[in-house]
Amino acid sequence: MNEENTKWLVVVNPKASIGKSGKDWPEIKQILVNEGIDFDFVVTEYQGHAIGLVRDSITEKGYRKVIAVGGDGTNNEVVNGIFTQQRFPTEEITMGIVPVGTGNDWRRTFGFEIDYHENVKIIKACNTFKHDVGKVTYYNDGDPQVRYFINAAGTGLDEAVCQSVNALKQQGKGGAARYMLSVAKCLYGFDCTRIRLEVDDQDVFDDEILSVGVGICRYKGGGMMTMPNAVPNDGLFDITVIRKVSMAKFAANVSKIYDGTFVKKMQEVSTFQGRKVKVTSTPPHALKLETEGETLTNSPFEFEMLQQSINMVVPKKALGLWPMASGSSNER
Repeated sequence: MNEENTKWLVVVNPKASIGKSGKDWPEIKQILVNEGIDFDFVVTEYQGHAIGLVRDSITEKGYRKVIAVGGDGTNNEVVNGIFTQQRFPTEEITMGIVPVGTGNDWRRTFGFEIDYHENVKIIKACNTFKHDVGKVTYYNDGDPQVRYFINAAGTGLDEAVCQSVNALKQQGKGGAARYMLSVAKCLYGFDCTRIRLEVDDQDVFDDEILSVGVGICRYKGGGMMTMPNAVPNDGLFDITVIRKVSMAKFAANVSKIYDGTFVKKMQEVSTFQGRKVKVTSTPPHALKLETEGETLTNSPFEFEMLQQSINMVVPKKALGLWPMASGSSNER
């Protein structure tokens, strides 16, 4: 193997945000050059490609610093590449992001703005936050499979909406309005599934659900604060369970979902915290799972927390958001 590579590896998903990432990459690349960032770059060609690119680049070329250019799906693939390589402990790897588009739920928890110049300056300053990562085991035709995630996962309505939104993206359609139309379309006539929820080996819930969100950070679904109390380095998943609710009531509470107050104001909502989470459905394999835009099959789902297992580059102001925040500041 080669010696450790001190350059950044930039992973560009040109299809992110309905092609905006590819269109804007020349501008982002020039900003990186202008700011004196020493980097190599790779461009993904298909869904899932970034996982192998990152894994192989770290293993064969010794990169310890990776930048994702795209959206939450790109972040997810980069994280999975980092966590499936075996050359370096993940705690020794640093990841930065240049978010493209308006979705990007992970960046909302840390107060990133969609400004390429500002985000490259954040990477140059390299203030790092020791971030939790989730590991979920699911079952594909009965065979256990593993996926890692850094923001949130969801099942029930969450996954159905994810599939609908992804189908629209394939048609070159997106945006907040179309997302809400997908929610309304999926909610209408949605068949709820009964689940058993275990948190830290304790039974905490057994009922039909509209959705279950398991989060490390606070936002999902294009800015909905579905896990308003999540702390991304406390070693705990925040779980939000929503029982069946009418379309009229859901519509009346949309603003509360965006500001996080729905967890206190809707009687159909229950919240939990824990290091281990298991979701079992009736029938046994009835549910699919979405992790940051990727659909996984099937239930049961078993979540394990990997506390403070990667260094994420964040705005300096974010280091003071949580009492136990630990990280390093290289800003001069």
